[in-house]
Amino acid sequence: MTESKTLPLRSQVPIEETWDLESIFPTPSDWEAAGEEITGYIPQLAAYQGKLDGPETLLGYLSLAETAGILAGKYQNYASNYYSVDTTNQRNSARLGQVRSLVSRLAAATSFLEPELMAMGLDVVEGWVKSTPELGFFSHALDKLRRRQVHVRSSEVEEVLAMTLDPFSGPPGIYSALNNADLVFKPAVSSDGGSLEVGQASIGGLITNPDRETRRSAWESYSDGYLAFKNTFASSYMSQLKQDIFNTRTRGYDSSLHANMGPDNIPVEVYHNLLTVFQKNLPIWHRYWRLRREILGLESFHVYDIKAPLSNAKPFVPFKQAVDWICEGLAPLGEACVDVLRKGCLEERWVDRVRNKGKRQGAFSSGTHGTNPFIMMSYDDSLFSLSTLAHELGHSLHSYYSRRTQPFIYGRYTLFEAEVASNFNQAVVRGYLLRTQPDRDFQIALIEEAMSNFHRYFFIMPTLARFELETHTRAERGQPLSADILNGLMADLFKEGYGDEVDFDRDRIGITWTQFGHMYRNFYVYKYTTGISGAHALAKP
Repeated sequence: MTESKTLPLRSQVPIEETWDLESIFPTPSDWEAAGEEITGYIPQLAAYQGKLDGPETLLGYLSLAETAGILAGKYQNYASNYYSVDTTNQRNSARLGQVRSLVSRLAAATSFLEPELMAMGLDVVEGWVKSTPELGFFSHALDKLRRRQVHVRSSEVEEVLAMTLDPFSGPPGIYSALNNADLVFKPAVSSDGGSLEVGQASIGGLITNPDRETRRSAWESYSDGYLAFKNTFASSYMSQLKQDIFNTRTRGYDSSLHANMGPDNIPVEVYHNLLTVFQKNLPIWHRYWRLRREILGLESFHVYDIKAPLSNAKPFVPFKQAVDWICEGLAPLGEACVDVLRKGCLEERWVDRVRNKGKRQGAFSSGTHGTNPFIMMSYDDSLFSLSTLAHELGHSLHSYYSRRTQPFIYGRYTLFEAEVASNFNQAVVRGYLLRTQPDRDFQIALIEEAMSNFHRYFFIMPTLARFELETHTRAERGQPLSADILNGLMADLFKEGYGDEVDFDRDRIGITWTQFGHMYRNFYVYKYTTGISGAHALAKP
């Protein structure tokens, strides 16, 4: 018996299973009108240049900048979220292009602020802040500016740097279009001859399938899809490296790593220590691969076996049940917090949860000042999806309360902090389920979910962090990079991680770096490892 499973078009997805972007702008016309309004703010903001001569003027500028910034955030989030759930829709792509252009113009018009404040003297500005209660909120921003003032350039240079935001969006934009819209994968074939569609929204379920042939053919198809475009991916990534280095040198940082960690006030030693500890403990992972092979009863162990289920009794967890369990697990955070979460998931349509053609890979939480949080994922009625939902709700609750308690300029938190909140949710909910669901198969599935999470954050992400540091270092030294060099480096790093316990398909494993859009967010991936470490330290008590 054969079967064919294909994903629905976006237009076929029930509205109740999508996110409510109309809560941002009721109609596309309203979104267009917001763009025109933002355009009108640009000359008003630019008119303040050279005129910040006192606390009243500074307060007027900051108030106008906040109004424009809040609207721009909504304008951007609306377009970005529409694109994320259907990357094949040309209207969505065009909207995103409009956003990038307008946001770059807005950034250029406001780029004079920090150089001008520094030219006046930060002590003078601090005096304004202390003498004007309405400016009290600006004190922390001033402290942050003091810390990085050596890396702030003149008004003219800052304006040029802001103007690069649009053209410099090329590499991640190219990656997203290729990765989410244009890549086509051969169908996976199950052991009984069934054909299963491989795509960004389905690959996660396929590589956890109990049928080994399904896992193998899905993993090979997915890897081969990326290998077919290895040169395009390499060209895009190398352009991103050059941009990182351009910004690093323009702002006078010692390296791209310093340029990323400095603004967050994190010593680069944190990064190096993480990689040192990871490499030191690789034998633990070697033991884990060996143990999984023995439990599965396999003579050979491949990458596509890493997430093979140890029990065929896969718990069925509908979305409503997942929300109930997450709310019960997070009860220690308080009734008000749980009520916000439940209402967001079940009434306010925070979560876009159905797989469809063109939906981008992975899961994320978004939103901005003045909107609800929004979560994109592909929920498949499994414990893995429950855990992903708990993770993203950690981000969403963090955002919900940050935006309601902090001024606009502080409503965005760093990614270093972000991954603590998300992983904390996962850990607390997992602990609750381990205590309250005694069924043996359920317990096994929970442990598997935990180990899958640890595999991603304590193995995959540190390996990618090693890759990212090495590629930036080579680029900074002017050493050659190409698709084959990048793939070879990735393969070497994974070979060290897998040891002799995992059968090694060098080409398909070497292309792994192309499967993570995180590589276009300079030195992001290590923050997952620090985040989950901090989260478990908090959740343990």
